Amino acid sequence: MTPITPLLQATKQAAAAVRRLSSDEKTALLNRLADLLLAEVETVLAANQLDLDQMPAADPKKDRLRLTPTRVTDLAASLRQVAVLPDPAGVLLLQREIEPGLTLKKLAVPLGVVGVIYESRPNVTIDVAALCLRSGNACVLKGGKEADHSNRALVGLIGQVLAEFGVPQEAVLLLPPDRAVVNELLTATRYVDILIPRGSESLIQYVRTHSLIPTIETGAGVCHTYVETSADLNMAARIVINAKVSRPSVCNSLDCVLVDAAVAAHFLPKLMPDFGQYNVDVFADEVAFDILQQAGYPNLYPAKPADFGREFLDYKCAIRVVNTFDEALSHVQAYSSRHSEAIVSTNPALIEQFLSEVDAAAVYANASTRFTDGGCFGLGAEIGISTQKLHARGPFALEKLVTEKWVVAGNGQVR
Repeated sequence: MTPITPLLQATKQAAAAVRRLSSDEKTALLNRLADLLLAEVETVLAANQLDLDQMPAADPKKDRLRLTPTRVTDLAASLRQVAVLPDPAGVLLLQREIEPGLTLKKLAVPLGVVGVIYESRPNVTIDVAALCLRSGNACVLKGGKEADHSNRALVGLIGQVLAEFGVPQEAVLLLPPDRAVVNELLTATRYVDILIPRGSESLIQYVRTHSLIPTIETGAGVCHTYVETSADLNMAARIVINAKVSRPSVCNSLDCVLVDAAVAAHFLPKLMPDFGQYNVDVFADEVAFDILQQAGYPNLYPAKPADFGREFLDYKCAIRVVNTFDEALSHVQAYSSRHSEAIVSTNPALIEQFLSEVDAAAVYANASTRFTDGGCFGLGAEIGISTQKLHARGPFALEKLVTEKWVVAGNGQVR
């Protein structure tokens, strides 16, 4: 394998050219990329089809991999949305005079070179490039081999536009898909300023364990919805169904339903028509299993301990019946990945307690966890959903792709 250090060196150098772009130039660049993406939609879809042809039809990641004309149009719209967001770089955060004639400023400045390791999702290629360029950063992309044709086609278009604006194409660098390059990337502290793994739990934990570069953890979502005794059960069913089946392969989809014992027998059968339509496999505790079995639900399995705290990313779901609010809260606290958690209830006191005490990046009352998304939150595209607490939490979007610089100017002062 050819070492990637020379490529990373080139990206580090290219970052200076990105920083020199004005806000208006960055806006124009992203709008031009949106135009080119729409003009080359057939090229992009043809490359994506090569990737799809290599993935088994039953693989749940296939939906993540798939690009369609609508999804490409949405990517172009996302580019235009990011293009008009306020530029976070160069913002004056603080200004004061330390002593007569000695001024102090704190400025927001680009991070520098942002590295992202991700799997299966070619839309991430566009989202990351857009956010990094808009905030004045270069980026290093390490996609998975399953999306390599798609990623190369997209980065090729990005390179064309960068060249048009006088920016070296290495400012958005796509690394080879080989896993062997990951270890070299994880130790490239001279060339990469921050590293963001986005994908499976195993990928995230590997990067956290081995990276010498500061890391922001994103992606893993074990999301619960708790149906409390006072809930409107029809509303609860709509929320649970949406959270599970609307797009099960994404990190904000539902993995576990908790339902109070007092309403379980009335509530769980309400899930059956839609769960049955999508052939959702249900891994139920003993009480939920008996209720669903008596109601005739076919895709039913006794839950094992490992089914709780499991991110399914598929038409699969765990269900547990709880006896009290405190039992539900304890379950969420034990098994949550601190991504997105929801309660369905009409009890204001319990809603407030849930929202206050649950430790997650996003908490919901009477709504689907599927809203945890940079676009839905009005932040534009996102690099991922951060489940940690330092620097960024929740949708990791444009506003978080900067750091701070202190600028001190005087006229000969000494201390």
